[in-house]
Amino acid sequence: MQYNHDMTSRPDRAGYSGGSGIALATRLAETGHYIFTTEQARRAAAQIGIPQSSVAVTLGRLAEAAWIMRLRRGLYAGTGRLPGGVDVHPFAVATSLVRPSAVSHWSALSYHGLTSQVPRTVTATTPKKVMTPSMRGQAGEHEGRRGKHLWRVAGLEIEYVRVRLDRFFGAEDVWVGEHFRVSVTDVERTVLDLFASPRTFGGLDAGLATLDEHAERLDLQRLVEYSLRFGSKAVSARLGWCLEKVGVRGPVVEPLRSHVGPGIQVLDPTRVARGHRDGRWCVLDNVSPGD
Repeated sequence: MQYNHDMTSRPDRAGYSGGSGIALATRLAETGHYIFTTEQARRAAAQIGIPQSSVAVTLGRLAEAAWIMRLRRGLYAGTGRLPGGVDVHPFAVATSLVRPSAVSHWSALSYHGLTSQVPRTVTATTPKKVMTPSMRGQAGEHEGRRGKHLWRVAGLEIEYVRVRLDRFFGAEDVWVGEHFRVSVTDVERTVLDLFASPRTFGGLDAGLATLDEHAERLDLQRLVEYSLRFGSKAVSARLGWCLEKVGVRGPVVEPLRSHVGPGIQVLDPTRVARGHRDGRWCVLDNVSPGD
């Protein structure tokens, strides 16, 4: 398709015209670049005859006019305001801002139907060290709720949870809507995070409730394998104790017992460390009633 670059205005001194800007944004949408880099925009501009010298200015003006959104330096997203454009899914924004990353924790719980809560913040896991705009002290950016630094962009709040590279596993690529394929922790890894990061979920009760309600739909062998691969005695102890608490016993649980001890782990780190010692799982049981 050929575009008339001057269909709305003549180029200004910086080489920008409204027509060429809309043509570029439309071209990117038509070729499936709903989230795109400056380099991808340059290639699209070359295809429709827009000078390379005006691409940076064009992107800036398009962002000012809200035809596109600037996610971070060198990364943009289209909008549904142009023909062929679509509103970008929040999960796609989160996993594009930081690569590699996978939607996780409360966001993944909601996606998999493991909670009725609809989280306000998109959470993603990454092995990378993330520097949010608030950490750089940019004007207008403030520390997030609960003292956390959230990445605020395009009307979204995104929280990144950093893990060691060897613990970055258990994700799958899924379609969210018609246009976006993103990485989300699978059901078993999502459940494992309830025991790996109980503070994130307000305590161990969330993990217990999820196992109690959804154990039948879980691949328990995979869940146990994930826990062993995660490599934390505390996580294996919490998971094993909770599995038995909801009635799961036998060979599927036994591999976790070989990965606990010899020290005593506090079962729920969000509660007072007071209770009785459970020698089977090497935990201080501060969860059972009466503790």
